[in-house]
Amino acid sequence: MSLLILGIFHFGHAQEIPEAFKEKAERIVEMRPKTYLVLNTELKSEGRDTTLLRYFANLSQDAKYLEGESYALDQIGAIYRNFSKFEQAVNLHQKALELAEEANNVELKVRCLNMLGVVYRRTDAIKTALDYNQQALEMAEQVEKPSHHIKRNINVSLNSIGNLYQTLEQYDLAILQFKRALKMEEELGNKLGLAINHQNIGECLDRKGDLEGALEHYRKSLAFNEDINSTYGRIICKNSLAQIYLKQDMPYAALVLLEPLHEQSKTIGDYFITPLIFINTGWAYTELGNYDKAHDFIMEGLEMAQTHNIPSNVLYAYQKLSDFEHKRGNYQAAYNYYKKADEFDEEISSATNFRYMNDVIVKYEADKKNNQISVLAKENEIVRLRLRKNQTTLLVSALIVGLISSILYILYRQYQSKNEKRVLSLEQNMLRSQMNPHFLFNSLNSIKLYIINNEQKNAVHYLNKFSKLVRKILEASSLKEITLAEELETVELYMNIENIRFSNEIKFSINVCDEINPEAVKIPSLALQPFLENSLWHGLSPKEGEKIISLNVLKKTAGHVTIEIVDNGVGRGAAQVNKENRVLKRKSVGIRITKERFANFSKDYQNSFDVDIVDLFDEKGKPKGTKVILDIPTI
Repeated sequence: MSLLILGIFHFGHAQEIPEAFKEKAERIVEMRPKTYLVLNTELKSEGRDTTLLRYFANLSQDAKYLEGESYALDQIGAIYRNFSKFEQAVNLHQKALELAEEANNVELKVRCLNMLGVVYRRTDAIKTALDYNQQALEMAEQVEKPSHHIKRNINVSLNSIGNLYQTLEQYDLAILQFKRALKMEEELGNKLGLAINHQNIGECLDRKGDLEGALEHYRKSLAFNEDINSTYGRIICKNSLAQIYLKQDMPYAALVLLEPLHEQSKTIGDYFITPLIFINTGWAYTELGNYDKAHDFIMEGLEMAQTHNIPSNVLYAYQKLSDFEHKRGNYQAAYNYYKKADEFDEEISSATNFRYMNDVIVKYEADKKNNQISVLAKENEIVRLRLRKNQTTLLVSALIVGLISSILYILYRQYQSKNEKRVLSLEQNMLRSQMNPHFLFNSLNSIKLYIINNEQKNAVHYLNKFSKLVRKILEASSLKEITLAEELETVELYMNIENIRFSNEIKFSINVCDEINPEAVKIPSLALQPFLENSLWHGLSPKEGEKIISLNVLKKTAGHVTIEIVDNGVGRGAAQVNKENRVLKRKSVGIRITKERFANFSKDYQNSFDVDIVDLFDEKGKPKGTKVILDIPTI
């Protein structure tokens, strides 16, 4: 690329080139390394600085060092792509590809082809993107002893082709590509690749309606992005998680994730993800009935998508505007936006485009499996002849099978929907049980007494514990299961807070058997608190003297863990009498809900869940407390 062209593609003002970098650039040009690995290792620290990369490209051009110039232009193109400057990115990648071809450098050619595919995919130019990624994959797979960089680019190609299968709504095929890439990324130890593929699998599961599966992969992707400290990756994952929460009717949880992303996404300058964040924020406000904010956010997202020519985001905005107008009762406007979205969808995913993609995919598979295709062609001819003879019979059979399949599917979805509603109801009831107003009010009143009595140290100590407990309850409420270690930490916080109201008279202890690793045992979230609450308020509250609760975790068998909650309270008989004599009777549903949750939880295991409540007596037959025994399956 000439100096004139390079001068067109830059950010900001010209800056002084450091002498240290000039020396490094001259040394690299003199050495003239041929591999991507050496170039990337040498210039990795300058990989986000377009001014320094342009300087190196110009220096390489003057020295006729083709590999160096190709590498630099390709890196600048990736930076422009991430700032949604797609036309400039394509020009840079094309020039880098020409230089790599002139140098006959396979590593750089494969890299440039993949980067062109990524740019075109970002602008929904699907067939062009597929051409480049298929070409890159074929070239990389022909290398007999692939380098680390070639292996990485095979994964990039697989990932891109998986995205194209996803566009075709062939989600199972897409997941196969992503899982193949995931396995190779694990072998290479590439955490960025692992994050990307978990994100892509999550998107496919999301579109298939498997929201829990999608959540699992989005969270794995977020964990890898946190590990490598990728701001861009975190933004994508949090937006995806928020979208799941919106589909699960949790708009507040979605807003908690989305609102901090507004400025962050604008700062990184990638206007592929930013419109989605604003549109999803509008969706959340639509669900909350805040229509002014909803309209503003969706329109801002639409304007960004239109300005930066991102058709898929424009379509998404029209769909959400239709939902918005329908929600507020403006049905004519809702219909108009629906119609607009439908027309736009046809425009960006025309039959010709999809037919072309299918043809190219089939052609690629055909080139690799010529023998199989020959056999399949013969089989197709036989099937065609049979179909011609039995057309009527097959048509009737197909209609019957289709009808039966539809009925079975409807029945299955109804069963699945009822089961999901039941599980959701249990989780909501459990959260209400954990966060009931009496507990919150009394706990804050207890802390307030420390403040009134000028016991600042105690007030701060218990206020910290109370806030940590509330946070843990809210976090755990969105999870189906957590580790036993997290659950024990939560109940210890709960007992510390409740103990304030007993003047710290209760001796509470947790004893875990050495054979058990609490991090490896899974239980339903927030499951032990109702049993502890029962011991506190029915067993120990009316008791005089020493008050003790012990929580013991024991290994029962290879497939079960036993949790015992033992108190030295008045026993169930006396507790029932006290309950009947109360003026205000509190209806306890926490234990019943917890039993149902445990029963639902144990369906995923070979062994079953069991709960038993045993009355304890001393040598004279007098009640001396209660023992709750929980047998939890682990296999």
